[in-house]
Amino acid sequence: MDQQDGMSQPERTLIYDGNCRLCVTAKAGLERLGGVQTVRFIPYQSEEAACRLGADYRPGRPDVAFLIERDGRTSRGLDAFLPLLPGISGGRFWLALLQVPLMRPLAYRVYQLIARHRYRIFGQASSTDIPSA
Repeated sequence: MDQQDGMSQPERTLIYDGNCRLCVTAKAGLERLGGVQTVRFIPYQSEEAACRLGADYRPGRPDVAFLIERDGRTSRGLDAFLPLLPGISGGRFWLALLQVPLMRPLAYRVYQLIARHRYRIFGQASSTDIPSA
């Protein structure tokens, strides 16, 4: 159990690849769209991410994003983003679309393909892509 005051901790923590241009851009977009005030963003390449993920942490590039709930449950990949959708503009539309038969499996496959090839397609984040804390 976390020893910190529960009121000072965000509801969720999203761990993203801080070296991936797509991931850094998506993080900025989520922040800009609003509705994710209860989410704390942590780059995977940080000591805090390694501590929070424990045995799920592997040195190098992560395969997926991680969402850690306040109770410690961890979601990976597309499932890390689905709980955030209701809080952002247009998010409920995307959740409804995922209820259409075959859309959810297709969305998981697309996420896997993009995650696997994100550096080749979008490149590595430069220091100018990463907002200062």
